[in-house]
Amino acid sequence: METYNEKFRTRTKKLAVDVIKFYVSLKKSDELRIIGKQLIRSVTSVAANFRAATRARSDKEFYAKLCVVIEEADETLFGLELMMEAELIKPHEIENFSTEVTELLSVFSKTRKTINEKIKLLNNHLFTNSPSH
Repeated sequence: METYNEKFRTRTKKLAVDVIKFYVSLKKSDELRIIGKQLIRSVTSVAANFRAATRARSDKEFYAKLCVVIEEADETLFGLELMMEAELIKPHEIENFSTEVTELLSVFSKTRKTINEKIKLLNNHLFTNSPSH
């Protein structure tokens, strides 16, 4: 069974590769090039920053990297929506990408909340159990 980290390293990397291949296949306009390049930056950042998060040395470092992953995933979703709403691509062309990014955002947001609660509990425990001066 894949671990959480392995599973989502694979999913984020696959998403990045799929979006790159999709973008390469499109007939380019100036508008599509501008939005597409930003889309590629954000989607590859999701994969790269999740990979970095999995190598975090602490829960706080993992949390910080995960915040970047969520921000970049949201930017990826925005880029896809922008391309569709500007009628640069057809809605069905990005349906799978949008679904995957939305699912990833949901999972990563839940994970971030869980890690944040763990950090708060640990901090409260350390504070309440520290010797008084």
